[in-house]
Amino acid sequence: MNLPPLIQTFVLHFGEMGSRWGINRTVGQIYALLFLSGEPLNAEDIVERLGVSRSNVSMGLKELQSWNLVRLQHKPGDRRDYFSTPDDIWQIVRTLVEERKKREIDPTLTLLREVLMQEPASAEERHAQARMREMHDLFELLTDWYADMQRLETERLVQLLKLGTKIQKILDVKDRLFPASGAKNRRSSDKDK
Repeated sequence: MNLPPLIQTFVLHFGEMGSRWGINRTVGQIYALLFLSGEPLNAEDIVERLGVSRSNVSMGLKELQSWNLVRLQHKPGDRRDYFSTPDDIWQIVRTLVEERKKREIDPTLTLLREVLMQEPASAEERHAQARMREMHDLFELLTDWYADMQRLETERLVQLLKLGTKIQKILDVKDRLFPASGAKNRRSSDKDK
């Protein structure tokens, strides 16, 4: 690698983490390099800095484009493609979550909906279907919550995240102000335990 030590440490770590996230090491390293770069890079720049093959870089960039995690740019008088990441870290996170949802959650929800519409043929299938219903309901709840979070302005989302467990105090106040709904919600959550 042809990188300053601080950047190289991050790029190497991101490569290792990438393999845990389901992408190959080089893709993780390419993304880390682009994320830290102060200017868009072309494939040759990436090859030179990471010391990997041109074909590896091309495949990695294609994968990152399929995830909508990099932007393709052009410079006047230069036919090469240049790549960068969005400047807004929150946009990167939102895109990553949306892409994972499309690839992992949506197909699972589709399958669960189809399976839950079938008539179980045995006690074993009824039990399995009941478990799948629980998973379906949880995924639907999380999907609805995710959609709400996607609509929030970034500043509001940051405020919400900073609330952390303080949100429990707000719910306690709501329960004191509206005891019937709070008691009902506690009873249903106690049954779930």
